[in-house]
Amino acid sequence: MLWCDATLKAAVVDPGGDVDRILAGVTQLGVSVDKILLTHGHIDHAGGTAELARRLSLPIEGPEREDSFWIEALPQQSKMFGFPQVETFTPDRWLVDGDVVSIGEESLDVLHCPGHTPGHVVFFSAAARLAVVGDVLFAGSIGRTDFPRGNHAALVNSIRHKLWPLGKDVSFIPGHGPMSNFGEERESNPYVGDFA
Repeated sequence: MLWCDATLKAAVVDPGGDVDRILAGVTQLGVSVDKILLTHGHIDHAGGTAELARRLSLPIEGPEREDSFWIEALPQQSKMFGFPQVETFTPDRWLVDGDVVSIGEESLDVLHCPGHTPGHVVFFSAAARLAVVGDVLFAGSIGRTDFPRGNHAALVNSIRHKLWPLGKDVSFIPGHGPMSNFGEERESNPYVGDFA
């Protein structure tokens, strides 16, 4: 969950499931959720989207339109991976590279970073020096590219040409695992480090 301290407006990013747990977190934080942001359409990032959007009457922003086939296949993904049955949905706003999304008085730049999926996006706050990278980059690793329409070369290109130019001081929240920063990954990540 991301929120604006000034307004306490919030966005839920990549609700893969556990909607009741998300709602409990909203109550605990005392924020008001006004949208859902999606980095990509895989079930572990989008499986709870339709339910959460319906329960809170929220608009859905993202990912990029190239991930529509993943969103349409959410019911099949739930069967394939043993998840509870989930619903498909249509985002209220498909995002494109260069878009800006707002959360209260805060704004996030949208970077289209294909590779893990063709429509994957990253959300970047220049003010906070923070990126929400979904499954593009992890501490010590990168996203997998063996799912349909994954592309290893595109993923590496996204990281090196979209993320690294943002600055070594940028911290990032990955879809799985601990946070890191771009400087650390450039020094030590065996897949996309500057030495690779």
